[in-house]
Amino acid sequence: MHYQYAIVAVFMFFALAEARHSKLFKKQHEVKDDGIVELLGTLLLFIFTQPVVLFTAAAAASLLVPQYEGALADTSIWLQFLLFLVFDDMMQYWWHRLSHSYIPLYKLHRAHHNAKYMSIRIVYRNNFFYYLCMPSLWLSGVLIYLGLGWVYAFYLVAKLTIIMGAHSEWKWDAALYKIPALNPLMWIIERTISTPSTHSGHHGLRKDDPATNYKGNYGNMLFIWDMMFGTAKITRQYPHSYGVEGMRKAEWAEQLFWPLIKPVKPIKKDK
Repeated sequence: MHYQYAIVAVFMFFALAEARHSKLFKKQHEVKDDGIVELLGTLLLFIFTQPVVLFTAAAAASLLVPQYEGALADTSIWLQFLLFLVFDDMMQYWWHRLSHSYIPLYKLHRAHHNAKYMSIRIVYRNNFFYYLCMPSLWLSGVLIYLGLGWVYAFYLVAKLTIIMGAHSEWKWDAALYKIPALNPLMWIIERTISTPSTHSGHHGLRKDDPATNYKGNYGNMLFIWDMMFGTAKITRQYPHSYGVEGMRKAEWAEQLFWPLIKPVKPIKKDK
């Protein structure tokens, strides 16, 4: 499908922008396992997890409610887009938020925060089961079954553009904050979509860093959900460091495939 080329084009745009303003590879504090987790995590999602989940969800819907196949195909494009915002993006907000509150789910999400840097490389840096169990992906499959397939393609490009921009080490919003005439526009933008400032705050390492909001700023595409549900923090600043304080080191295989692969417990020597 042509939307896949659009996604690659968006990725390349932010990759080049990031490379121009900093290093795309060999980040400060990067370790060998980082590149492995990011590459395998992204490939697994796009080659296996996302297609399998979307297809399985649609197949299940065809068995349970075959009479509703394509039922929403002729509805307004704006209504279809709104349905994805609610059942995909808002649901992902709650899944993300729950993952920071419930320890077993956090172990599926911790790979994303293991990175001690911001970059488009970490957008899909997550455990295999984090995406496999993500409710929003399954609901998107049902919406596609209901006839929203073409709108999903455009929605996905728009969402990935915002998410990649929010994770990029290139802080595109910083220059716009410095233009007084744009302050009213930026006030609206930073409360509507995720930006480098708001989302990097979610990745901040130190709690005493005024830009950090680790237990908030969960929004993926839209920041509106954080505004609505009381988890927003807007500072127009960027954390000085990234990661999680006190996090135990985990090898790439554990980050990607826990609980199938668990940390090896040290063997206690007899005295």
